[in-house]
Amino acid sequence: MKLTAEQVEKCLAAHNLPFPLQVEVHPTMESTNTYVKQAGDKGASEGLLVIAEKQTGGRGRRGRTFYSPEGTGLYMSLLLKPDVIPEDALHITTCAAVAAAEAIEAISGRKTGIKWVNDVFMDGRKVCGILTESALSAEQGKLQYAVLGIGVNIFVPADDFPEDIRTIAGAVFTKKPEEDTRATLAAEIVARFLRYYPTLGQKEYMQAYRDRMILFGKTVIVHSAGGEVLGEGQCLDLDEELGLVVRMTDGEIRTLSTGEVSIRGDF
Repeated sequence: MKLTAEQVEKCLAAHNLPFPLQVEVHPTMESTNTYVKQAGDKGASEGLLVIAEKQTGGRGRRGRTFYSPEGTGLYMSLLLKPDVIPEDALHITTCAAVAAAEAIEAISGRKTGIKWVNDVFMDGRKVCGILTESALSAEQGKLQYAVLGIGVNIFVPADDFPEDIRTIAGAVFTKKPEEDTRATLAAEIVARFLRYYPTLGQKEYMQAYRDRMILFGKTVIVHSAGGEVLGEGQCLDLDEELGLVVRMTDGEIRTLSTGEVSIRGDF
């Protein structure tokens, strides 16, 4: 069964949302994030939610692609206009990771974990990726808008994942779930995110994020924002601004606010 905007709207109606959403579902597009960014540039209202059955150019962090075959995943982007300074935009991503994790757990009954900054894992495999992109208002020094992109692998494609991600990617379900699952999950993720969204700067989601962190105590490889390997260390903690605290092999304590880390062997 094809996903429809009416299905998603019906599921969203069960939630108390802080503002109305404008839902669009497309059979295929290059990237939902690109589409919503273009809409943001044209002055679209906050709350535009775009879902694609398939993406031909789905994007992830650090220039990666996000494999987005037809029918087996949920690929969506939400237009936001938060009243925050650019430095606080990270909270959109981390809050969304919690919302996605909570929603996946509620729908599947399975436990999730979060790998800093934004990946949701189940049983050691990545099942959800998040990409937040934003535009700045030069006059106000604030975000003009932000685009929150979320991709979830619902079940494994019949021909499996591509070889380059086969040992990394996982899916929420081991087999194809009920037909309404994608609509239900889309609504659950968005609704849970929007519960946190009005008080984003207060970081009410922080404990839920910390509780799901899978890196504490592990040896991690530290990458720069450009992907360069900067060294290895042991993950110790998160600070109040969601910086990852790592003790490098030379003993230096480094707090990472940008870049990325990987557990040896997971990429």
